[in-house]
Amino acid sequence: MRKKWLERPWGFLTTFASLLLFVCAIVAIRDVYALLSLTHVTIPDMYAIVTSKGDSLKQENGRTNILLLGSGGGTHEGSDLTDTIIIFSYSYASKSASLISVPRDIWSETLKDKINSAFHYGEEKAKGGGYAMARAIVSEVTGIPLHYSVSMEFFGFKTVINTVGGIDVLVSQGFTDSEYPIEGKENDACNGDPLYRCRYMTVVFIKGREHMNGDRALAYVRSRHADGVEGTDFARSKRQQEVLSALKSKFFDPQVWYSLESIKNVYTSLDTAVNTDMAMKEIGILGKLFWLSERESIAKISFEDLLMSPSEDLYEGRYVLLPQSGTFDAIHTYLKQKLQ
Repeated sequence: MRKKWLERPWGFLTTFASLLLFVCAIVAIRDVYALLSLTHVTIPDMYAIVTSKGDSLKQENGRTNILLLGSGGGTHEGSDLTDTIIIFSYSYASKSASLISVPRDIWSETLKDKINSAFHYGEEKAKGGGYAMARAIVSEVTGIPLHYSVSMEFFGFKTVINTVGGIDVLVSQGFTDSEYPIEGKENDACNGDPLYRCRYMTVVFIKGREHMNGDRALAYVRSRHADGVEGTDFARSKRQQEVLSALKSKFFDPQVWYSLESIKNVYTSLDTAVNTDMAMKEIGILGKLFWLSERESIAKISFEDLLMSPSEDLYEGRYVLLPQSGTFDAIHTYLKQKLQ
């Protein structure tokens, strides 16, 4: 004898829908469990991430500040010099973020060298000491307390961008660099060519929006030998901010997270490329806060007008940057006002 609910189409559909939702719930639980296993996030960690309002993160004056470092990597000389130095500052009051570019060529009397060598010297003293040294020196320059550090080698940077399908960058100023280094040819003898031209290639960027893969984006942020203003460290810092903003926009694209497999791929590329002194729970909490924050824009801050380049004769022929006022006090005041 047939069940009564089978005699009513809506009853059957309701039952079918309930079973379907139950199956989806089981699949969702399985996927969440797989994701937690992949990221090494525990259930208590997940609870802390969901419930925290940021009070468990290190902070000062209503902000959590993170030092972002980018290096060339590899085995060649100077592979751990940080060509990219940026401060990511999150404000709990305004629920917004700022990016502060710190030129790598600023001279540090503490180091008796440029600030991009701080990580290197810290690692020489003790494994893992690079972060502490870099934070101390950059904080000395900017007056901003730094709570965490994140570093990435350029190869990993390319991988992350390729994994998310590339990024759309608004090229603010076009330029040509005929001396962009070719990866793997740093020590090529070039068959005796005294100019070592085989080590370089020409890259061209045209003003306007461009979809970039990892290699293209890396060339955009690393280029140092363009004519005019675009060949300066300040221009490179600006381009680095543009690429980070484009990558942030990509992370907010639902297509990047449309499946567990896609999430796994993005997480794996980030996990391989990025090193940090933040715990997974802290990364999750900051990620949640950032996701809920104002997404349309990130304030981009630079202080190049407060710096000057002295005669290279004073620094053994090296190009360095110094504060115009003779001390970093004016920079401290300027950045404090900008962040407020």
